Amino acid sequence: MDFRQITLEPLTEDNLAEAQAIDRADVPEDFVDTVDELMELTRYGLEHGCAGRTFVARCGGNCAGVILLGEAIPWDTDPEEMRGRSFYRLMGFVIDRRLRGQGVGAYVLDEAVRRVYEEFGPRPIALGCHRDNGGGARFWLRQGFRPTAAMEGEDLYYIREL
Repeated sequence: MDFRQITLEPLTEDNLAEAQAIDRADVPEDFVDTVDELMELTRYGLEHGCAGRTFVARCGGNCAGVILLGEAIPWDTDPEEMRGRSFYRLMGFVIDRRLRGQGVGAYVLDEAVRRVYEEFGPRPIALGCHRDNGGGARFWLRQGFRPTAAMEGEDLYYIREL
């Protein structure tokens, strides 16, 4: 894969329909929110001045995925080690299934983190991974995240420190 073909741009009303067309038929909504839900969270973040961004990833000009990495608003279910700390919450991340297993997801994650850190400053990152999502869990471990003892519903929290 030529990663120079991969670009990130903000998720907007103008590219929303393209993002909605990402082939994620094999990814249940229990594992990753829909693009419509991610757009609602994006609107909330913009309206409330939250640090973070939602990106559409493109590969060769075609919509390849979406990722939301934003300022964490404290939840009761947050891992104990995150309480009282500023951190980012990865709220959604999906890559078109035709591009998975080629390093695209790792590249998009690294680039999104780099851009958010550059614009808003570095912070730890937390995310929830559905307990039945073994592929997702393996991906997060390869990306330097570690599981915690905290759960939110069916999601196990993972953390990546700085």
